[in-house]
Amino acid sequence: MRMDQLLAWVKKFWEVFSYTLVDVGGHKLSLLSFATALLIFYIGYFISKVLDRGLGRLLEEKTKIDRGLRDSIQRFTRYFILIVSALVALDSIGISLKSLAALGAVLMVGIGFGLQNIAQNFISGLIILLERPIKLGDIVKVNGVSGRVVAIRARSTIVHTRDDVAIIIPNSKFISENVVNDNFSGDKIRLKLSVGVSYESDVRLVEKILTEVAYAHPKVFNKPPVKVSFNDFGDSSLDFNLFFWTGDLWSKEFLLSDLRFEIVKRFREEKVVIPFPQRDIHLISQDT
Repeated sequence: MRMDQLLAWVKKFWEVFSYTLVDVGGHKLSLLSFATALLIFYIGYFISKVLDRGLGRLLEEKTKIDRGLRDSIQRFTRYFILIVSALVALDSIGISLKSLAALGAVLMVGIGFGLQNIAQNFISGLIILLERPIKLGDIVKVNGVSGRVVAIRARSTIVHTRDDVAIIIPNSKFISENVVNDNFSGDKIRLKLSVGVSYESDVRLVEKILTEVAYAHPKVFNKPPVKVSFNDFGDSSLDFNLFFWTGDLWSKEFLLSDLRFEIVKRFREEKVVIPFPQRDIHLISQDT
């Protein structure tokens, strides 16, 4: 193919590519303008991804802020770059902020009729990132689901349960429902173990056994100290509560199980009886 033919093909392709498809407010929209807008947005998206990773490493190495705050800063930075990229891309094809305002008014009507749930979850996601009632790595319980937070997204939060199941929970649930966050006040939690013994038992011996069993477990903290309370006089037993602190928030059920196994063993060695409920039934016979 000769050079003049190649130039003619290029010129023809350029004319087709730059052909005006529609005229909006004096701005001629063509395939070229749309491709330029997409390229601008893609560049912004690429920059947001790179900056997200780089900013995360920088904050982790140079600062002492916790993981949840780092994630919030990364997310807001990424959202900001994406929004700016989208505005620049739209401006390149002639859609100004005034046009967006008019479009926003139309969208608000649509949100009011059919998209309120999506808008509610998105706004709830922003509130979560700002107020940080939960953060990555927290062990939470909401709406009957308990597990570790592994991702906080724009619309939903992913909770990984102890059964190795990922549950996708709408962000609005963390704002409108009662949420239990074991990590909110730190990386330790106080647990309670309840046990009842017979009325013939030596209560001080019971207190001693419970305290020794708790301190002997490697996952129970020495400080704050273990506490034993004589809780109540039950119908069939003397009721005690064992209070202790641990940092094992994820498998606390197994920790309680270990302590119960050891308590039963020590009670049998020390002849301490765990009674079962008993009822006295009085039968009255009456002659006809």
